[in-house]
Amino acid sequence: MKLHLLNKTKFDTTSFSVSINEYNHFLKLWHYHPELELVVIIKSTGTSFIGDSIEKFEENDIVLIGKNLPHKWLNDDEYFLKNSELIAKALAVHFDKEFLGDIFNRAPEMKPIGDLIERASRGIRFHEVDNRLKSKIINFNENGAFDRTIKFIEILYELANHNNYKLLSSIGFRSPSDNSIDNNLDKMYNYIFDNFRSNLSSKDVADYINMNHSSFSRFFNRVQRKTFTKYLNEIRVGFACKLLLEAKKDITTICYESGYNNISNFNRHFKEIKNMSPTEFMKLHKNNKKGKKSISVG
Repeated sequence: MKLHLLNKTKFDTTSFSVSINEYNHFLKLWHYHPELELVVIIKSTGTSFIGDSIEKFEENDIVLIGKNLPHKWLNDDEYFLKNSELIAKALAVHFDKEFLGDIFNRAPEMKPIGDLIERASRGIRFHEVDNRLKSKIINFNENGAFDRTIKFIEILYELANHNNYKLLSSIGFRSPSDNSIDNNLDKMYNYIFDNFRSNLSSKDVADYINMNHSSFSRFFNRVQRKTFTKYLNEIRVGFACKLLLEAKKDITTICYESGYNNISNFNRHFKEIKNMSPTEFMKLHKNNKKGKKSISVG
């Protein structure tokens, strides 16, 4: 999964850019950019890769992605069928961290937005956002340039004070940069993402980035603040959760497709990480889905 730098700078006449993207499927590109990105999924389902997080996404999801945080939106398989009539549609707002200067850090009343931007370095998925705010985000671009800026600050402020959210990427995940250490990290993360479903070992990764195995173990613990084995299990369980939410395969199949070689090992690690079994996880989300009402935004 090669990482690409994309140029999202379109700030000639405004402090940020707003676009409604509507395609047969989203761009299958693992990428990053120096601008933050606020995304509302209007139509489509699939898997989001944000930093080292792998989760299912669906309509009405709202996600804030931080500066230089690698990400990819991968639609479900049916979106790529030859005769598919499915549509992937999303609103994306790209903005610079300091599009209003240093006001978010210097003005006390703006501190919640400054804190939000810092949290976004790990990626944020907002849960249970009401229809009013969703509609406000999707429609705020209809205003003139000045009013649009004011509306966007209001949106950021409301999101900053929204308490039901999840930080996506792990605290140790680093964003791309030019120095050799972070280039090594990029190679490491990309290799793990490409191979976590195989019989991957820490020695495999160490060999790939040309490091001594014991040096790699110390390096990994320092960067991630956890062992390679724990990190790998978190990635595998995250991928398993995505497959469980899709409800297209049985638990045994998901176990092997997530990189485990026996069901008892899979169940044990799943419960350690999620505090519930895969079966309990499926039942919980099935019950939650039944209780949800359809949400209309536009």
